Amino acid sequence: MVISCYILSFTSLLLPAGAIADRHGRRRVLLIGIALFAIASLTCALAPTASALYLARAFQGVGAAFLLAPSLSVIGHEFHEGKQRDDAWAFWGTAMGMMMVLSPLIGGLLSSLWGWRSVFIAILPFLAFLAYGAIRWVPDSADAVVRPLDPPGIITFSMAIFGIVFFLVEGLAQGWTSVVALAGLGLGIAMGALFAGIELKRRHPMVDLRLLASPRFVGALIAMIGYAVSAQVMASMLPQYLQNGVGLSALATGAGMLPFAAAMLLFPSVGRRLGRRFSSEMVLAIGLSITAAGNALAGIGAWHNTPMVALLAMVIIGAGGGILNGETSKAIIGSAPRDRAGMASGISATTRFVGILLGFTVLSSALTVGIRAGLSARVPAEEVMRLADTIATGALSQGDPVDLARAIYSQGFAASLWTAAIAATLASLAVALLRKRN
Repeated sequence: MVISCYILSFTSLLLPAGAIADRHGRRRVLLIGIALFAIASLTCALAPTASALYLARAFQGVGAAFLLAPSLSVIGHEFHEGKQRDDAWAFWGTAMGMMMVLSPLIGGLLSSLWGWRSVFIAILPFLAFLAYGAIRWVPDSADAVVRPLDPPGIITFSMAIFGIVFFLVEGLAQGWTSVVALAGLGLGIAMGALFAGIELKRRHPMVDLRLLASPRFVGALIAMIGYAVSAQVMASMLPQYLQNGVGLSALATGAGMLPFAAAMLLFPSVGRRLGRRFSSEMVLAIGLSITAAGNALAGIGAWHNTPMVALLAMVIIGAGGGILNGETSKAIIGSAPRDRAGMASGISATTRFVGILLGFTVLSSALTVGIRAGLSARVPAEEVMRLADTIATGALSQGDPVDLARAIYSQGFAASLWTAAIAATLASLAVALLRKRN
């Protein structure tokens, strides 16, 4: 529930935040986002009840949306040509890769030492430094042409994304045919259709839907989804495999993730060099192909219970993810007019995080199906469901067969890895085909 509140508000407001930054000034909105996030973080740390924490986390998601979208917009607007653009996005990709890997480790360490409230307190000095840096070094910029806000578009888009994300979150928790999940899906579809109708009729829409006619733009969106599913979701699922499948301790799992983290940190610079020799679409296809190969090889290692093969493959996944991390955002934002960088950054961030949720949903389902298939041939039918849930979460009780559970988890995780490989392969093929149409 704590995470869901944050995700729902965050993903729903990314695109409106980018559009507002275009109109009112990117640095100004960025500073507002920093302030909101800081206030919300302090409120989370001081929350006296669970309900207060839920509300504070939702508020924190609002601040995060108004922090991330303008920051991407600043990069897209200020660094839009040649070497500067490539260097800026490579640096951003390195920073994102570093935080994607280190944040869970740092958060876990702080929680174990000083409790969960310390995680929110520790954010505040970094936010203060970020605000100083924004005031000191980030130039303010806004659209040369002042466009009116699009309240109907903002409301309908936010409700559409809210409904879709709600469906993914609740469907995974309560079942895909539950009334609550289906209500979210219905809301998302209805509001999405209404949003499209409104935007097509407005003179100054929040989203220029004509971009969907651009093969380059559509290819970049597909690449972002493929990257989110095959690399970003795996950054969260691979530690679970090392613990539940291989049997490593929490400390050893952290050490086991270091090669993956190193690849995520080093390979954005490789993507930058590739970008100077090849088109953006080609770099995306290369990154997705590398990620697909890494997931496929890791699946073989997990299936045959050879952790060293899986660990080697994790480096390959990290390498592909490192190439894609900044390149995907650069491709999406670079496909839009420079004065609509905020809109494009909102689209980029929304696609990324909806892709992560979609990927986590699909890959978790593949894990569960794989575990149940492995159990069905080894244990009585009445034990399959109970053991499947227990193995998937790693919550084994005394008397459960540990060695069998690890072997079954590894085989189930292989199904997740191969599903991720298929997703990355399909995304790579789509990008290549759209490149020919461009």
